[in-house]
Amino acid sequence: MNMTNQQYSAYIDSMAPKSKLWSNMVRAFLVGGFICTVGEGFIRLYVRLGAELENARTAGAITLIFLGALLTGLKVYDKLAKAGKAGALVPITGFANAVVSPAMEFKSEGHVAGLAAKLFSIAGPVLVFGSLAAMVYGVIYALFS
Repeated sequence: MNMTNQQYSAYIDSMAPKSKLWSNMVRAFLVGGFICTVGEGFIRLYVRLGAELENARTAGAITLIFLGALLTGLKVYDKLAKAGKAGALVPITGFANAVVSPAMEFKSEGHVAGLAAKLFSIAGPVLVFGSLAAMVYGVIYALFS
């Protein structure tokens, strides 16, 4: 069968699944916005309980990380990520999910060989790069300030 480039492109376009770009963007916006709203709610709660704003922000981030890890352990966060697309994966809760998921997958191999070894398999490079970038930034800032 002989096809021109245009015929082949038309054939491929007709066979390819249709993109759900707009619905995925709306879902990501809603779920990500919900997670951020929950985080802001925790910050306001901590301020109301007497924490300074800076400390309340730190406590809010820690709370979201804890909830992300807990919901991953309960196998709820994966469902949220499937429904919310990148909206569930981009906030700090998605980072907690990226740390806990591999550890859960390999926990049957034991605490050291499975759980501890796989805990940072995905997030580890991010932590290393972030730490090194912070050090370089700190040195540059110290030299030029």
